[in-house]
Amino acid sequence: MIELTTQCCIVGGGPAGLVLGTLLARSGVDVIVLEKHADFLRDFRGDTIHPSTLQAMDELGFADELLHLPHEKAHLLRGILNGENILMADFSHLNTRYPFIAFMPQWDLLNFLARKASAYSHFRLLMRSEAKTLVREGGKIVGVEATSPEGNVSIRADLTVACDGRDSHMRAQAGLQPTVLGAPMDVLWFKLSRRDSDGSEPMGRFDAGRIFITINRNDVWQCGYVIAKGSFGQLQQRPISDLQQTIAEIAPPLADRVHEIASWDDVKLLTVAVDRLPVWHKPGLLCIGDAAHAMSPIGGIGINLAIQDAIATANLLALKLRDGAVQESDLAAVQKRREWPVRLTQWVQVTIQNRIIAPALGTKARGRAPWLLRHLHQIPVLRDLPARFVGIGVRPEHVTAPAMPPKK
Repeated sequence: MIELTTQCCIVGGGPAGLVLGTLLARSGVDVIVLEKHADFLRDFRGDTIHPSTLQAMDELGFADELLHLPHEKAHLLRGILNGENILMADFSHLNTRYPFIAFMPQWDLLNFLARKASAYSHFRLLMRSEAKTLVREGGKIVGVEATSPEGNVSIRADLTVACDGRDSHMRAQAGLQPTVLGAPMDVLWFKLSRRDSDGSEPMGRFDAGRIFITINRNDVWQCGYVIAKGSFGQLQQRPISDLQQTIAEIAPPLADRVHEIASWDDVKLLTVAVDRLPVWHKPGLLCIGDAAHAMSPIGGIGINLAIQDAIATANLLALKLRDGAVQESDLAAVQKRREWPVRLTQWVQVTIQNRIIAPALGTKARGRAPWLLRHLHQIPVLRDLPARFVGIGVRPEHVTAPAMPPKK
C-alpha cells in the first residue's frame, strides 16, 4: 500500500477538478488530483468554453495562450424552427473581453489546465488512479483509498472534493442522494464531415417533432439528435437507414453525407439527467460540479457552471486549507454561494425541457415560431438576456484566491 498525505484530494480530473486543483496549488495548498483514465481523450464531452470561463482564464493570465489552441468562435447562436431562421443568442453585445463561445475539444482544455497546474510545486496529478473508498475516522472523512498502476494507494487529506461527475462514486460512498428533477429527452451524438461551404456557426433545427443540433469541430460536425427519454432501445431495433433518412430530412444540406453514420456503433447515447444534492458536504468531503448537480445539456452550461463552482471553492477555502483550518461550516458556505445560481439555472432548463422540448418531441405538426422568439433580437431590453444567461450565467465567479509564484 502506497501512503500519501495532502491537504486536498480532488477525485476527478475533469474541468472542475483541474480548475480547482490549479487554483488551490496556485495559493500554496498541497493538492492531489486523481484521474482514473490514462488520458483525457474521450469524445462527446462538453466542448463549449463560455465567456464566463474565458474571463476566469484571463484573470489567471491563461486566456491568450488557451485561445492559441485550435478552436472555433461562435458570436451567434441560430436556430431553424419549422423552416424559419431564428437568432437565439447574440454574444457580441456582452460587456466582456470575450463576447463569444469557444468550441474546443475538452481534452485540449484539460491537457492545457494540467500543464498549467503542473507549474506549481504543490500540485500532483495521478493518472490511471481511481478512488474506490472513502476513508473515515471519528465520524469524519479523512481521505480515500485508490488503485493505481503502482498498486493500491491510501491518501490522507484534510479535505476530499468529489468532482467525479453526475454518477459520482464518492457521493454514493458518502450516502448523499440527489433529488431528481427529471428530463423528457436523451441525446444521440455522432459525427458528420464538415465542408467549408457549410458555414461555421452552430445550429439547432426544430421541425415537426424532431430536434437536431450541429456544432463545428473544424473538419467535422458534432451532431446531436434529441429523442424521447428511454426510446433509444426501440430506435436501435430499426435499421440505421431510418436515422440517416431522418437527419437528411431535417438537415437537407447534410443529406449527401448521412451514410457516414454506418451503424449504431457510430452513435453514442447521452442519457440526460437533471438533479442536485440537498446537501453538498459531509465532514471532510465536498461535492461540486456534476457530482453536486447534474445539468441539462440545454445551453451547454454544465461545464461552465462546474468551473464556477471550482472558482468559488478556491476563493472560500484556499487560505483555510493552507492553514489547516477548514470546518464543515466552510463547506456549507460553498454550497450557500453556489446553490441558488444552480437552482435558478436548473429551473430555466427544466422549464424549457417541459414547455418547449417535450411538446416539440410529442407533435408532428409544423407551426410558426412564437412572435417573441422571432423578434427577440429587435427588443433591446430583452435581446441580451439569452446571451447573458448562456454566456455569463446567473452568478459569474471571479478569481480572488491569493496567488503564489510557480516553481522555477
